[in-house]
Amino acid sequence: MMVLRLSALILVAGLPMQPQTVPAPAVNPTPLTEVMVMTSRKPAQALPDVMKLVQEEVRVAVQLYLDGKIDRWYTRSDGNGAVLFLNCKTVDEAKEIVSALPMVKAGYLDVEYVPVGPFSGLRALIGPSLH
Repeated sequence: MMVLRLSALILVAGLPMQPQTVPAPAVNPTPLTEVMVMTSRKPAQALPDVMKLVQEEVRVAVQLYLDGKIDRWYTRSDGNGAVLFLNCKTVDEAKEIVSALPMVKAGYLDVEYVPVGPFSGLRALIGPSLH
């Protein structure tokens, strides 16, 4: 039995050691389908100043919606701004669209841009792409 163990040890020791690696799954970039834009009133900006621009802001936003640039828009539940989903393929394009809003032009809002696309976690569930 001792000879068998020693033979196995010599055999294993003579094999080249290679790390066991699992091939990384192919990464498909998530296609950008929209840009989410979150606006909030700057803390130092007085509400009466903001209210002076509301009518013009709504007129411009409705026109952007009718032009197909704004897909959806929501009021933030804290009442301090809006969340817009824009039909565009880049953040730069979203910035150009949002720059038309009077409150953005006046510098009353902080604006955050988040590119979004289909939930990429689902790729792991369906396996390799069929494309």
